[in-house]
Amino acid sequence: MNFLLRARRSQLRWLLVPAALVAAYAHVPVIAPHLREAPYMGVLFIVLTAACTVLAVAALVRDSAAVYSLSVLTCGLAVAGYVATRLTAFPMLADDVGNWMEPLGLVSIASELVVVVAALVALARPVPGAAVRRSPSKLDAASNYS
Repeated sequence: MNFLLRARRSQLRWLLVPAALVAAYAHVPVIAPHLREAPYMGVLFIVLTAACTVLAVAALVRDSAAVYSLSVLTCGLAVAGYVATRLTAFPMLADDVGNWMEPLGLVSIASELVVVVAALVALARPVPGAAVRRSPSKLDAASNYS
């Protein structure tokens, strides 16, 4: 469990933080209209804005595996939601189907994809200063009996 909370000190956090903030604040102008037209989506935009802001701050404070994993989950779901609303008519959002070139949507998707990629790469890289576990070899086992 400690590995989830240990700071990774990845340089990728300097890419993730502004991208997460752009993803958060690209949704602010569309919250009010969505609260009127499709309240459930307006609430989801509020939650996404708050979550991306919290993740950006968390990445600055302690860029742990938990922060990177939650960043992938949050922004990955946002991208999936955007794609889903462009392919399928959601209740009260039928006019979004096929509207792939919405300017704020493109900003959101681009920044969310940057967050996802940066977080995945940060998770794939080894943690600096972390002890490397090595499995005992046959030679090690034989030397114990000498």
